[in-house]
Amino acid sequence: MPLTVLSDRDVNRILHSFTKDDIEHLQTQLADALHWYSTSSDENDFCSDYQPERIQLKRKDGSTTLFMPASGCNGQAVKVVNITPPDAGSGLPSFENLSLDTEHSSRSSISSPSTVDSPRGSISTFSSQETNPTPGTSISSSSSVAPGERLPRAPTGQQSTNPSSTIRGSLTLMDPQGNTTGLINASEVTAFRTALASTMLLKKRHSVHDLTVFGAGKQAYWHIRLALLLRGPEIHHLNIITRNFDSARECIMRIYNPQPDDPDYINPIGSKYNSKTKTNILTPSHTEYSRLLKDYVRSSNVIFCCTPSSTPLFPASYLTNPEGRKKGRYIACIGSYKPHMIELHPDILRYAVAPHHEHRHVHKRQKEGGAIVVDTVSGCLKEAGEVVQAKLLPDQVVELGELFMLKREAVKRMEAKGEKVESGCSFQDDSGLKEWLTRGNVVYKSVGLGLMDVVVGQGIVEMARERGVGTTVEGFN
Repeated sequence: MPLTVLSDRDVNRILHSFTKDDIEHLQTQLADALHWYSTSSDENDFCSDYQPERIQLKRKDGSTTLFMPASGCNGQAVKVVNITPPDAGSGLPSFENLSLDTEHSSRSSISSPSTVDSPRGSISTFSSQETNPTPGTSISSSSSVAPGERLPRAPTGQQSTNPSSTIRGSLTLMDPQGNTTGLINASEVTAFRTALASTMLLKKRHSVHDLTVFGAGKQAYWHIRLALLLRGPEIHHLNIITRNFDSARECIMRIYNPQPDDPDYINPIGSKYNSKTKTNILTPSHTEYSRLLKDYVRSSNVIFCCTPSSTPLFPASYLTNPEGRKKGRYIACIGSYKPHMIELHPDILRYAVAPHHEHRHVHKRQKEGGAIVVDTVSGCLKEAGEVVQAKLLPDQVVELGELFMLKREAVKRMEAKGEKVESGCSFQDDSGLKEWLTRGNVVYKSVGLGLMDVVVGQGIVEMARERGVGTTVEGFN
């Protein structure tokens, strides 16, 4: 049996060739796997009861090595990754007593609202560029790029630094008999499969007009890319909030021109992006950072938190006071992976799981589900900082796979009654659950699940063999 070896470049070529249909097909396969993962049954050996615990090895240099074995429907896998956290102070400003602390910013306050005409759309940016001005000086600038040109580079001497964690490692795939079938660079796969799971519920949201993303690394990139693939024509505003302007600019450049230096690569997706989507880049050194941060969070229909932060990214009051409760939001929180790390204030999670009668002046379209959605209950109760610090109980979290179980049970009941089941239906005979998932406040927390790597890894290897990408070692087994 042959072994397929895929480098980081090979993986990138495959992932960036996925169309919307390819993404939805992978999500269907992932939904199947998560459904069986959440089903405690002796009929399968890939439910949560049979999944081995992942192992963490904490190193003296501050990095963490994760060993993540998993058993899937069509094989097994083990992923080994080393996560190097960003330098201290590279995250967004911390908050004291739920108020913004802007003194942590390392740059002068510079306001430069500019409009950049990208090859596929208008990018309106509120940025903070380091041009060594006199402290307190407000500088406005604008520039444009003709179709086919790249976005402007940073001023000379301004180096791009990415504050995100660095993930390196590999994913080894095996068939049910234990034969090794694939060896994949795991750096891009990890970010992609996380975003693949996060955007599964995004597909069902009633409104996605305003999207806010914290961070500008690989996780943020793939969340943005998949969101544009799945709901691009409906996304009117994209807000990227990060400490470093250049990392956000590079993220945007990659979104519209993923692999410019690869002569064999043709981007089949970029032309399908909604050209009317406007992108705002916000950094802490902006003179109106506090006001814009609140505006972006409040106006958002969807929020992706993709930073390894150890302090809340914004005060809980932005979402829990009467003004913040006027609309329902989908919030995916995937950046923190240790108990001390946190992106959402615990009060946001406590509010989401509190009994409904405790809520006052709640807008009629904003509905609470009484639970936080997670990828794995056991993992999040032990490792997710938001869940740990909010002191949530097991019955206050629900696995993503359990929601798919409920959906399929609903479909079976409808079919038994002879009712028509619409394509892509979701919980039609449970209006309360459907209302929550489509219009209400939904918080999704993920710490990573090896089963996701099995599903995505197998899909990547299958497509690589079809397209002749990567290196094949014949007779390996």
